[in-house]
Amino acid sequence: MTDPADLRNAHLQAVRSGVFDTPTSGLCAGYAQANLVVLPAALAYDFLLFTQLNPKPCPLLGMSEPGDPLIAKLDVDVRTDAPRYEVFRDGAFAEERSDLTDVWREDLVALLLGCSFTFEHALLAEGLPVRHIAAGKNVPMYRTSIACTPVGPFSGGMVVSMRGVPPELVERVSELTGRFPGSHGGPVHVGDPAEIGIADITTPDFGDAPVLETGDVPVFWACGVTPQAVVLDAKPELAIFHKPGHMIITAQRDAVV
Repeated sequence: MTDPADLRNAHLQAVRSGVFDTPTSGLCAGYAQANLVVLPAALAYDFLLFTQLNPKPCPLLGMSEPGDPLIAKLDVDVRTDAPRYEVFRDGAFAEERSDLTDVWREDLVALLLGCSFTFEHALLAEGLPVRHIAAGKNVPMYRTSIACTPVGPFSGGMVVSMRGVPPELVERVSELTGRFPGSHGGPVHVGDPAEIGIADITTPDFGDAPVLETGDVPVFWACGVTPQAVVLDAKPELAIFHKPGHMIITAQRDAVV
């Protein structure tokens, strides 16, 4: 059997060499996947407090010192370890990149936040369906009317990911994902999308169209794209994120309680 650490190392080598640039759902079982937020230091500490007051969409795994792209405890170089990045200037999309080496600055701070891709391995291990993985697609993600607690310039609604679940499995899926608080934990909503402000479940704001089978119940989890939406509403002069679905795979083992 292949050592999980070897699989992660092979993945990082492929990402850093530019060979791998696709979504990371279903990869490197046993390791926590992470969302990336990079901000100038002048804004980073307000955003750090935002994560503390909104732990469901923003479970903090690690944070760098200003100017340092390395987060040693997670064995991550944030400049190179996501398959794709998106760079925004003054709140507007500027470019997509495969690494950040040329745009990294001495005043930048990186934060890594837990991702629901991490708990998908636990679902698959129990034979529970994760339909977007089976279909080879990215998970669908939606803006909602669920308000986050504001801090300084950061405010707005929660973004959620959605997975279709057979009704008889909803309780088990909810219980199992609840064991992963560092990866958004259990669902924030089950059932009618309109109750959380989603007008059309077939057209997500991020990711791919949903994969639903007859009778499936839509189940929604807090999503690490939330900080992207909140940060961009604040229109900082520079903000950098992973491309949605293209996560950094950290050296942290799955956080189960």
